[in-house]
Amino acid sequence: MSLTDPTTYLTSDLQRAREAAAQRASRRSILVAAASTVVVFGALTLLVTSSPGWPAFRRSFLSLTYAVTAFPLVLEGLLLNLRVMIIAALLIIVISTAIALARTTTSAVLFPIRMLATAYTDIFRGLPLLLVILVLGLGVPALELAHAPTSVVFYGGAALVLTYSAYVAEVLRAGIESIHPTQRMAARALGLSTTGTMRFVVLPQAVRRVTPALLNDLVSLQKDSGLISVLGAVDAIKAAQIVTAKSFNFTPYLVAGLLFVALTIPMTRFTDWLAARSARRQSQGGAM
Repeated sequence: MSLTDPTTYLTSDLQRAREAAAQRASRRSILVAAASTVVVFGALTLLVTSSPGWPAFRRSFLSLTYAVTAFPLVLEGLLLNLRVMIIAALLIIVISTAIALARTTTSAVLFPIRMLATAYTDIFRGLPLLLVILVLGLGVPALELAHAPTSVVFYGGAALVLTYSAYVAEVLRAGIESIHPTQRMAARALGLSTTGTMRFVVLPQAVRRVTPALLNDLVSLQKDSGLISVLGAVDAIKAAQIVTAKSFNFTPYLVAGLLFVALTIPMTRFTDWLAARSARRQSQGGAM
């Protein structure tokens, strides 16, 4: 490039010195972080392995033989957890959106619907999920209703949908109410109806704003899908329990836990990245 080229610039000595200092500081931080990590984890490992009960713990929870035996059965059960989670998530999206819209409506005619939506969220956010699972899974079949489902997986999934719809609805409601009223006014001034304003202007912005919170709920749903095992569904946790009952070794529970963690960590890291990106955009004054 020519020095007369307007796109050409020369880095000053001071700038090069600053960049070199920043690189040295970055390398120093990485070395310190690596050294402290090795020291901390080494100390924890020494503390655990030197404890009096370590040999018994290793036999009961860290048996490679039982881990290999339990892995196929636990993995098969985990597929049931995934199916329940995916179907429940799709239903939760639909139901929670309807509840959030009902709670944000200001029409006097729709006051009964708004009151019912409020009561729904108050009740199911107050009830423990495990209690809802037990009431549906044990109580509804006891009624002996005609043509009622008999699958415990159905009732466990229904409990997840009912409970999480209340939480997700509140997240969506917060997103909808965070949109400034001028957005609605501008949309109406352009000729959009109330429904069109909510569909094309308010909801897209609201969902973008609360996406990190929604993904956190999805992570929780992924973990709580294991609670359907209390009704007898052979998911990952129940499969681990069956193998443990035969061998009196608790390694299958550890296998189930590691599989759940392997599914949860990628989603958690993606949620953290998305939240950080949203924070950067807000700080820069960009669009969500």
